[in-house]
Amino acid sequence: MTDTLHKKKQHLEAYLRELGSVAVAFSSGVDSTFLLKTASDVLGDRVIAVTARSCSFPVRELNEAKAFCEAEGIRHIIVDSEELSIEGFSKNPRNRCYLCKHELFTKILGIAKEQGIAYVAEGSNMDDNGDYRPGLIAVAELGIKSPLREAELKKAEIRELSREMGLPTWEKQSFACLSSRFVYGETISEEKLSMVDRAEQRLLDLGFHQVRVRIHGNIARIEIDRSEFDRIILPEISEQIDRYFRELGFVYVTLDLGGYQMGSMNRTL
Repeated sequence: MTDTLHKKKQHLEAYLRELGSVAVAFSSGVDSTFLLKTASDVLGDRVIAVTARSCSFPVRELNEAKAFCEAEGIRHIIVDSEELSIEGFSKNPRNRCYLCKHELFTKILGIAKEQGIAYVAEGSNMDDNGDYRPGLIAVAELGIKSPLREAELKKAEIRELSREMGLPTWEKQSFACLSSRFVYGETISEEKLSMVDRAEQRLLDLGFHQVRVRIHGNIARIEIDRSEFDRIILPEISEQIDRYFRELGFVYVTLDLGGYQMGSMNRTL
């Protein structure tokens, strides 16, 4: 660990210590796991984890969140936060993420108050500043803390620190809610969310690491790391994927030659 990285972690720990107690919005991803573990190490039982359960959050991620908190002895609260019930959300407007985050963090603020917790924290990092992130507007409006950005930590640094800490998520693939797979303006439904979830799960089961299945009407656009292109085009793999995706309801199955790219749906903005 470099001196600079060590100083950033010390800054993070000092910032969390100043907060006194926090409710961490916990998705079991790389960032929120690192944040939760660090907060727990610093604040002990003055930390709780809150995970939102919805149709846009895969069951595998929820189960990983439960398992981590149980293993670490961290109080874990699961709240139902169904985005599709939010007015206008299913129409997938450009501020979809704002609508979702505002609803979710309002609920977590209520839980924090009930539990006697002073602040709510979320896991965005410095790399998130360079993309279209309307959810961060809700974070700012509601006074949610962003400790990883406070410590100026980037994704690669969080992975390195997570590796040093022995966290199982240090090399976990990046994840975003399944609603981010829809082109803006295309209606989001529980059925389509399930199609995307099951399609991505099949790719993960086949051993692909970083995956996205973007949905464009009846077209599935697969994004994977370019290093895995050679494998996905093998007949025994590509035929299996094509057959399974069409069984799910997709008519056409495509591979994006640009490979996996975070926030690729924002190109249309």
